[in-house]
Parts: sequence; structure tokens; C-alpha cells
Amino acid sequence: MFARGLIVGLVLSVASLAAAQDPHAAVEIAPAKTSIYIGSVTMTMPTFQRTGARYESSYVARVFPYFFYNERGTLSIDFTDEQLTRLDRGERVDFQGQARSESGEPRRIEGHATQTDATSGQIKVRVFVTAKIELIFNTTYRFKSRAHP
Repeated sequence: MFARGLIVGLVLSVASLAAAQDPHAAVEIAPAKTSIYIGSVTMTMPTFQRTGARYESSYVARVFPYFFYNERGTLSIDFTDEQLTRLDRGERVDFQGQARSESGEPRRIEGHATQTDATSGQIKVRVFVTAKIELIFNTTYRFKSRAHP
């Protein structure tokens, strides 16, 4: 019984160590800002965590001066291992995703990322708020392995 517990513990430790050293395990997106008619929208997101072929996080959108349009929610970006390989080769990579505001409103997301060095690059994100309203954010990203908080 003890040996079985030891083996299970060892396997879990090795698996968590491998995940901890994954250079694509987490990605930070710099706060982004875009202009709207007589105002601006600033979007901030905590670090995205990779689960399978998807990055997930939450977001806060602040609309100035129309504070009553501020919103919070969750979002996910689909990004496969093949897309990560292409990004590592320096290729521009398109992606898609979805967001959902706390009130339940869905938002379609499209964009592309372009690597500028081994761990970071430029990202352009389109958020489709309604059929006629699209917000475009240009910002930067930086991969952050779980081994380096």
C-alpha cells in the first residue's frame, strides 16, 4: 500500500513538474485601449492559463465616459499546439475565441498574434460586441511559464 502511494505521488510530481516548465502554460496580455465615438474603452485581463488547446481568463472593460457600459466577464481563446509551433517559427497566427459578460451576453473574438522574440509579441484582437459594433485592440503578449510566477 505504501509503495503504491509512493509511486502515485512520484507520477503526480513528475507531471506537475512538466506542466510547471511549459513555456506556453500562461500568457500575459498588456492592458489594451481603443477609441469609440467620443470616448474610449480600456480592457484589462489577468494572466491567461492554458487548459488543453485553450487559453482562459477574465476581463474588465471600462468605457469612458460612458461608465454605465462597463462590463466584466470571462473569455477564452482557442490556440492549438500546431498554432503555438507556427508562432514559435515567427509566423503570424490567426485565432478565434469567445467571451461572455457577467450578464450573459456572448461576444465573438477574432485576432492574430505575431512573435517579436522568444517569449513575446504583438497581438490584435477584435471583439464583436453586437452585429454592428466591433472593438479592435492592439497590444502585446508575453508567455510566462508556471515555473516563473
